[in-house]
Amino acid sequence: MKKLVLMFMLVWGIVSCTNNSTAPLSLTSQEEEDLLFLREEEKLARDVYLYAFEKYGLMVFCNISQSEQRHMDSVLALLNKYGLEDPALPDRGSFRNADLQRLYDDLTALVDISELEALKAGATIEDLDISDLLNMKDRTDNADLLNLYDNLNCGSRNHMRAFYSELL
Repeated sequence: MKKLVLMFMLVWGIVSCTNNSTAPLSLTSQEEEDLLFLREEEKLARDVYLYAFEKYGLMVFCNISQSEQRHMDSVLALLNKYGLEDPALPDRGSFRNADLQRLYDDLTALVDISELEALKAGATIEDLDISDLLNMKDRTDNADLLNLYDNLNCGSRNHMRAFYSELL
């Protein structure tokens, strides 16, 4: 009986330690493009929230900027897994993607107007994130990406609720 239990434990241990991921080892060009864009989009959110926190001191901006950093880290983990170069520039408010650079500039200009406009800018960012994540999700069947998109979407919905509660 002891041998049977030990054999079961050994086999179970081997099976439980293997990687059961069915994710492919490569991405389509669209998946790569989406992941690279998402890394910078999460950076944009973090950078705008840090800018707004420094200007108004509202904890909602501090808390959500920390969450956005975790989102950036999650995207970076997949960039590394799939051997993609990180597009995120180290300087706050600087982006390789020209559209995201313009958006950052426009959003920080809104933040400069008032605390109310800063909160609206936050809600706008989260609305954009949710829309982009849903579109990205429709373009893949990669389990790694689907899991990431679902997790980030959940986070963005929570952030949206936090901004709305401040606006009410």
